[in-house]
Amino acid sequence: MTTWVLLRGLMREARHWGEFPVLFQNATGAQHVVALDFPGNGSLHMQTSATSVGAMANFSRARLAQLGYAPPYRVLALSLGAMVAVAWSELYPAEIEAMVLINTSLAPYSPFYHRLRPANYPALIRHLLFGSAVQRERLILRLTSNQSRAQHRQEILEQWISYARENPVSRANILRQLLAALGYRSKKAAPSMPVLLLAGQQDHLVNARCSLTLAQLWNCAIQLHPTAGHDLPLDDGAWVARQVKDWLDS
Repeated sequence: MTTWVLLRGLMREARHWGEFPVLFQNATGAQHVVALDFPGNGSLHMQTSATSVGAMANFSRARLAQLGYAPPYRVLALSLGAMVAVAWSELYPAEIEAMVLINTSLAPYSPFYHRLRPANYPALIRHLLFGSAVQRERLILRLTSNQSRAQHRQEILEQWISYARENPVSRANILRQLLAALGYRSKKAAPSMPVLLLAGQQDHLVNARCSLTLAQLWNCAIQLHPTAGHDLPLDDGAWVARQVKDWLDS
């Protein structure tokens, strides 16, 4: 039984995947597709977020066991979620069968100014830590998606604002998640399982060079989307699913 685990990034919850889990399952034929929330986000927004990526990995494996899904797992992960996937694969390599990492960045492989574009620092600090739900979600959408249709962007924004109001992420938990991401350093060794890297060449948050660097160092497969941004599954979920399907079939 193939179980794909979906992990998202900072302040995001399972609902931010939108229609992607169904699209992905139909494209790949996966028996199970499970989107997890980290403590502090989504259905777990009342819990305290972990301050380390390793703790997030430990939570994820415990949560899957609680839900009745046994390893090995295949993991598709975005941004901070991809860091969690890598940490998981380092701590418990026998549990991870394959990984698809989307727009990730890892220390010590890439410099800080590639891992998070410096032009975004002031807005991120101002809105993530001190802004309203509307300001935060508007900023996140602007930085992570290149959706060109104004009506669709507005629909997404309104949906995300409703999520933020239903399951608010506290400022303390935002800070904890930021500290976890900033403090994580992966081992200087390629993962032992197959890895596919996907990156948007128009990512305004993380430089695509981070994924290119990992592909070269790990000698693993990589595919670049010419127009998509940081949230690749949102900008072109069908492309993501197709790349994974082709990779699995190769």
